[in-house]
Amino acid sequence: MTQEQQVRNRPVVEEFRANGGVVGGAFEGVALLLLHHRGAKSGAAHLSPVAYLPDGPNWVIVAANGGRPTHPGWYHNLLAHPETVIEVGTSTRRVTARVAAGAEHDALTGRFLRESKFFGGFAQTTTRTIPVFVLEPRD
Repeated sequence: MTQEQQVRNRPVVEEFRANGGVVGGAFEGVALLLLHHRGAKSGAAHLSPVAYLPDGPNWVIVAANGGRPTHPGWYHNLLAHPETVIEVGTSTRRVTARVAAGAEHDALTGRFLRESKFFGGFAQTTTRTIPVFVLEPRD
């Protein structure tokens, strides 16, 4: 994660924490979680606000990266370090991240297309297959 991304995310993180997980502005009405992740190579700690969908006891996130042609940095970090922590609302949860594949990937992508404010536009602006992660609780 670049210094610029950290600076850009800081106000969202602060608003999230100050308002029990609720953020306004462009993210108003979007379910967000804060994803803690460690650099795949550096091991440095990072924090990213990410849109999610609840799925039973799990949380589902997509590595859309705003429709850019490359995966976001946190994608590589979760592959390298799948055991992590998320903040949802006022709770902090330990989770294990796994990449959805096959029919599960397709079904969850379909849900994001139907239910997410941003995902449809992101999916249309890139030719890559957008990875879907399932975050499973560890506690």
